Amino acid sequence: MLLPAPDGLMSINVKVTVLVGGVGGARFLLGVQHLLGLGQFGDSENPSPHELNAVVNVGDDAWMFGVRICPDLDTCMYTLGGGIDPERGWGHRNETWHAKEELAAYGVQPDWFGLGDRDLATHLVRSQMLRAGYPLSQVTEALCSRWSPGARLLPATDDRSETHVVITDPEDGEKRAIHFQEWWVRYRAQVPTHSFAFVGADKATAGPGVVEAIETADVVLIAPSNPVVSIGSILNISGIRGALRTTTARVIGYSPIVAGKPLRGMADECLSVIGVASTSEAVGVHYGARSGTGILDGWLIHEGDHAEIEGVEVRAVPLLMTDSAATAEMVRAGFDLAGLKLDPPR
Repeated sequence: MLLPAPDGLMSINVKVTVLVGGVGGARFLLGVQHLLGLGQFGDSENPSPHELNAVVNVGDDAWMFGVRICPDLDTCMYTLGGGIDPERGWGHRNETWHAKEELAAYGVQPDWFGLGDRDLATHLVRSQMLRAGYPLSQVTEALCSRWSPGARLLPATDDRSETHVVITDPEDGEKRAIHFQEWWVRYRAQVPTHSFAFVGADKATAGPGVVEAIETADVVLIAPSNPVVSIGSILNISGIRGALRTTTARVIGYSPIVAGKPLRGMADECLSVIGVASTSEAVGVHYGARSGTGILDGWLIHEGDHAEIEGVEVRAVPLLMTDSAATAEMVRAGFDLAGLKLDPPR
C-alpha cells in the first residue's frame, strides 16, 4: 500500500495498474517502469519497492495455422523483456521468416498473416499449454518466466472475447463479419465498415487478478491505446468496468489523439465507425466521468489540444512517447493529477 513520507514524497511502495493494448500500450508501460525503477530500469542491488500490473487486451487474439496468437500480450512481454523488434515495434528482434516462406509454398491460408520463426516458438508453447487445459493467465505467467518483464501481465480474461468487424466484402458487396486481425492486417481498415462485435464478451469474466489489481491500486492509468478495440475490448468484459467505477484509486486516462491524429495505429478509423470524432475531447467524453456513468477522474491531453469533460479534471502536457524518459514524464503527470508524488526517475 501507499505510505506517504513526511516530506510528501512516496517513499515506501506504489501499486500501479494500467489498462493497455499493443505497441503504444507496451511503450507506455516502459515509461511507467522508467519512472518506478522497474524491469530494465531497475537496480538489482537496490530493487524497486513499487509494483506494476498491466491488464492487457485479448480481443485481437486468434487461432491461425493451428496456433493461438495473442498479439498484445506478446508485444508487452517482448517489449518489457527486451526482445521486441525495435524498428517494427512488434514481433521478435532478429527475426527470420523461413516458416512463413514454407507455408506460402504450400499455399496455406491466410496468406496475409505472417509468423516469424522466433515468434512461432512462443505461439507453439502457448498452444500446447492451452490444449493441455491451462488457462491463458497461467500460460502467460509461464511465458513471462522466460522474459522477466518486470511487470505482472494480466490477460483481461481467460475466456474467449474476440473483436470481430462487420464489413462490406470488397469482392461480392455482401455484409459479413470478419476477425479483427483480417480487418486490421489484411485490409488495413480500408474497407466499408459498419460495426464492431466483441464475440464472447457477454459471457466472459475478468481474468484472475484483474479486478484485485484495479481495486487495490494506488492509481489506475488508461494507456493511450486504441479506445475502441483495445481499451474498449477490455471494458466490455464483465467485472472490469465495475471495478474501475468502485476502486478507491483515481483513474487517469491518456488521450491517444494528438492534434486530431492518433499517436499510433488506426484509432481514427475505429472511432469513426462508432461515431466518435478523432479529438481528445470526444474520446474523453466517450470514456466519461466516474462522477457520472463513466470511468475517468482525470484526462491528460497533448499540449495545445483542448477538452472540456464534465466531471473530469483535464490537464494538457506533452504526450509524445519519443523515448522512455519522455514517457516517464507523461506517467509522472498522471501521478500528479492523481495527487501522488514520486522522487525523480532513476
